[in-house]
Amino acid sequence: MTLETCEVATPLGALKLFAEGDKLVGLEFTDKRRGRAVLRRQLERAYGKFDERKVKDPAGAATRLRKYFAGDRSALDDQPVLGHGTPFQQRVWKELRAIPVGTTRSYGELAKAIGRPKSVRAVGAANGANPVAIFVPCHRIVASDGSAHGYGGGLKRKEWLLEHEGAPVK
Repeated sequence: MTLETCEVATPLGALKLFAEGDKLVGLEFTDKRRGRAVLRRQLERAYGKFDERKVKDPAGAATRLRKYFAGDRSALDDQPVLGHGTPFQQRVWKELRAIPVGTTRSYGELAKAIGRPKSVRAVGAANGANPVAIFVPCHRIVASDGSAHGYGGGLKRKEWLLEHEGAPVK
């Protein structure tokens, strides 16, 4: 198996994209060593050992990402993604994509939206296991008091993304 990859310079640092055909399957902040190891394990569970082939624009995701950072806040909305995860994780990730740009939800609200109101911690874990951050906007999930909380890329990045999208943050 070969996945197409490229690195994209962004205001948040370099991001590495992974794609299978027309679907984005992974995104990592290149300076987060732990995050890279977690994503690699997720991808290897899905694909086994894989090769990487550098391309300019895997699945069109690099173009969309550049547009997003240039100010087109809806540029990521139509990106096909494929997150390999459990059925529960898939439900959480699907619901994350339904959160409009410029808005946030709490972990509890997300749990209610998927019909599992008592599964707040499980929702948080699924949110943290999201392999295509930014495209599947896990950064739009905040603490119940509206403050930024928990983000694999770091809170400063989460706050930057929310501000970029015009979302209120405490």
